[in-house]
Amino acid sequence: MPGRVSTRTSTSSRVPRKASEPSLNPRASASRLHPSIVVPDEGPSNPLRVRICVIFGDAQKTTAGHRKLVINLRKIHEACCYEPSKPGKNELDDHGEDDFNAEFARCVLRLVGIKKSEAVGDRILRFLGLFLRHASEKDAALMAQIQSDDTQSLPETPSTRLTSHVLSVILPLLKAKEKTTRFRSTQIISHIINSLDSIDDEYYHLVRVGLLRRIRDKEPTVRVQAVLGLGRLASNEGDEEQEDEESGSDESSGLLEKLLEVLQHDPSAEVRRSLLLNLPLTPSTLPFLLERARDLDPPTRRALYSRLLPALGDFRHLSLSMREKLLRWGLRDRDENVRKATAKLFSEIWIEDCAGTRIPAEGDALAEVPPPNIGALLELLERIDVVNSGGENGVALEALREFWNGRPDYRDAVSFDDSFWDQLSAERVFLARSFNDFCTQDDGKYSALVEMKMPEVTKLAFFIQRYTNDLVDRIRSINTNDQVEEENTVEQEFIVEQLLYIAQTLDYSDEVGRRKMFSLLRESLAIAELPDEITRLVIEVLRTVCGTDSAAEREFCGVVLEAVAEVHDTIVSEDATEVGEDESFHSARSEMTDTTPTKDKGDKKLLSENGEQDEQKAIQEILVNLKCLHIAQCMLQNVEDNLQENVHLVTMLNNLVVPAVRSHEAPIRERGLLCLGLCCLLDKTLAEENLTLFLHCFKQGHDALQITAIHILSDILTTHPSLLTQSAEPNMPKSIFKVFHKGLKAAHAPDVQSAATTALCKLMLTLVITDEDLLKQLVICFFEPATKENAAMRQALSYFLPVYCHSRKENMKRMGKVVPGVLHALVGLEEELDEDEEMVGMTVVTNMLVEWTDARKLVGLDDTAAGWDEAGRKEIKAVNGDIHLDLADALLERVMAHGCPKEEKKPILSMLGKLYITSTSTLEKLQSVCELAAEAIELKIAPDAGSRNALTKLHTALSKALGETAPASPRKSAAREGVTVAKEEAETPEDTQMRDVVAALEESRLEDPMEDETQMEAGVGEQTVVEDSILDELLDEEEEEL
Repeated sequence: MPGRVSTRTSTSSRVPRKASEPSLNPRASASRLHPSIVVPDEGPSNPLRVRICVIFGDAQKTTAGHRKLVINLRKIHEACCYEPSKPGKNELDDHGEDDFNAEFARCVLRLVGIKKSEAVGDRILRFLGLFLRHASEKDAALMAQIQSDDTQSLPETPSTRLTSHVLSVILPLLKAKEKTTRFRSTQIISHIINSLDSIDDEYYHLVRVGLLRRIRDKEPTVRVQAVLGLGRLASNEGDEEQEDEESGSDESSGLLEKLLEVLQHDPSAEVRRSLLLNLPLTPSTLPFLLERARDLDPPTRRALYSRLLPALGDFRHLSLSMREKLLRWGLRDRDENVRKATAKLFSEIWIEDCAGTRIPAEGDALAEVPPPNIGALLELLERIDVVNSGGENGVALEALREFWNGRPDYRDAVSFDDSFWDQLSAERVFLARSFNDFCTQDDGKYSALVEMKMPEVTKLAFFIQRYTNDLVDRIRSINTNDQVEEENTVEQEFIVEQLLYIAQTLDYSDEVGRRKMFSLLRESLAIAELPDEITRLVIEVLRTVCGTDSAAEREFCGVVLEAVAEVHDTIVSEDATEVGEDESFHSARSEMTDTTPTKDKGDKKLLSENGEQDEQKAIQEILVNLKCLHIAQCMLQNVEDNLQENVHLVTMLNNLVVPAVRSHEAPIRERGLLCLGLCCLLDKTLAEENLTLFLHCFKQGHDALQITAIHILSDILTTHPSLLTQSAEPNMPKSIFKVFHKGLKAAHAPDVQSAATTALCKLMLTLVITDEDLLKQLVICFFEPATKENAAMRQALSYFLPVYCHSRKENMKRMGKVVPGVLHALVGLEEELDEDEEMVGMTVVTNMLVEWTDARKLVGLDDTAAGWDEAGRKEIKAVNGDIHLDLADALLERVMAHGCPKEEKKPILSMLGKLYITSTSTLEKLQSVCELAAEAIELKIAPDAGSRNALTKLHTALSKALGETAPASPRKSAAREGVTVAKEEAETPEDTQMRDVVAALEESRLEDPMEDETQMEAGVGEQTVVEDSILDELLDEEEEEL
């Protein structure tokens, strides 16, 4: 046991407390330390230095013996700092605490020059943290025995003085110019902060300021270490806030605010991830931490779901909207590991939070899996609000699918007995629906569980009938102005929907069950008060019950049309006494039109004592027609046979759809138009007859009607693509193209613009439309600044354009043809921009156009592009580059044409240097483009040095592909207006080669040496040295020949 603190003074050399001078930097070999570190004269060796260096030398070899080395170094530390308990001669008696601190810091300084890639640096750093923690614990225990009264919060001990000395030596190195030194210095300080419980107040402030400056370092590795240290200090923000406000300096402003700003805006994913895992979990920081679920870096998103959220505690402290967002973002993430982490979080962590059996073990794993708890599962469903998130596109169904897949114990434990179905709630029925959907997946792996746990068809039909009747009673009570049950109606409607979803997957081979379900659905469909969503599900289940053949489809249509007639008769019968006779549906529609208030002069006659009753009657009749049309729409969405072969469909078309299209009421007319569009999908002749109607609706209709017309036209053309090529009207294709042109330019209506874009993209991907003008318009819309606020349109185009070009060679050729026109239009748009408008740079535009026309990116390469090497591995060979050759030809024709502005020449010529030129291309095209490039060089069309270099690069690549440098005579192009080229007489190959050399030499005289070096590096050719007199003679001879 050491005695009292030694009062001996040191007789050896000591290192001063301040270490900002370069003389304090350690000595190192050239292979380990950075050459900028100056090593001072440290004096002769001594026993203390030898023993400490031996321990550090052993520590850098392996981490296995660190604990033993820490104990040995602690004994040396005690021998230098404390009086020995047993008197005797020791070789360390002549050395005191300052000597130990100096030698310890001397070894630590050796670490700052070691590169990050070397493992010895991390081993020494780990040893340093272990020793300081061990020494602090030992000194604290000794001080507790010596001082009975706690006179100060942080007593001064040898370990605290050693820590302060190391910090004083390392802190000045945070400002070093070398990145390795800054990295290791920041790493040492951060490791010390995270290893100790407390440090001196003076050095706390210095460390805080120094690390705050490093969060703006240009090296990401330095910023990572800085935020690791500041994350530990962030918990003291509340104590430091008062002092920070009084100081008023930038470094002393809110630490937590600065770290949150770094978390949101730092470009390095590693920095953001380190902050995510090291910031304190407080109500003020939690929203910023949860934002990382939308981070661009997949490992950062995975860290949130696998490490932060499990450590957060009970998930029920989160708001309902945040739970839903976290599940939706995680389960629909594009990265598979993020989806797995989210599924594990939901099925293992959140469920145990609800069960109250969460026992975390080491590594945030469960020490023992608790038994299944169905009550906790139902609470979990309630916590994610299945009524709102359990719909068609909700996330609850995806979450339950992952839950059933990851928890086989719950699959075996769940039971759906009669008592379960008698007391259904939203959570219970959704549990049954999700289990049924999981077990009836395509592979059929768990189909046996459905037969064992789910009820048969007959029993389920009775349950559907019971809850449907309950729902209808609630709806009718609400219609009588009884608001007591309105809240429960939503949940009841959800229950019926889930039961119908289960009915869609059942096996109807049992005839008794099939008949029961058929009669139930037939009766339910005739209920006028049934909500639209339940009506749609009833029709889909009825279609499944009827069968899939043509006869079953005709039966299905007949049953649905009977229900339509009953729905109409049920509602209109209320006014039968007033009308005086039993009218047909057409008569009811006519009555509705006649009695509906309009804007004519006859409005005044309708204002009578019973005006309110007439208005309610008109509204009721509109609801009648809308309900009938909705049933017809759902039916048409579930039939496939030809319209003319089904008499029920023809009857519906003539008696229901056509009168609705001719109605004066806008809602009825729009719903009828939608039904007519569905009918056109079943009959080509009907579609051809009504194309003009849909075109008229787009031209004259409002935004919503225009979107509907675009969708109908798109579906008709996809189903009947021959209408564009075999139409009886020759101008019909042009009229359809005009609709899409107008839709793409509808900047005042973003929804119409995005709908037209999406529809056109689908038609062009399926090759229904191959018009180059429309393709050009799509590319322009993708880049022009007027569409930057239309995110839906931009997103559709960002997917469509590369997929369209890289999927088929013909599409890529078509894109290459429109590139010159696109560049011309975009250059004009760029010149017309206002001061406050921004546009994508032309460099980005040309790069994307080059990528979209690069034949190497094609998904299906030709036979010469793919092969097998000798080892049997797939080998990609050089692909045919004719597409880029055609593009180069068109671009050269454009820049050499009369009237091409300088602003357009520059991006075109820069694009030429990025084209893919290969010897596998067509020889004639290679020769033609090479001649055109040589002529462009000769005519000096390039406006600047960069353009000249790009043009020369193209010519060199073409010459290399041809295997020779003697192109034929210049090509004569009709596009080069205003340029007269004398017709040359027959030239010998020697004359042609000499003329090309002269042109190249003349071009080189106009360029500076830096451009020549650039051309040399690009492989333009070997430098040729010619005397000025010889060059003049050659130029004179050339002029005479011309």
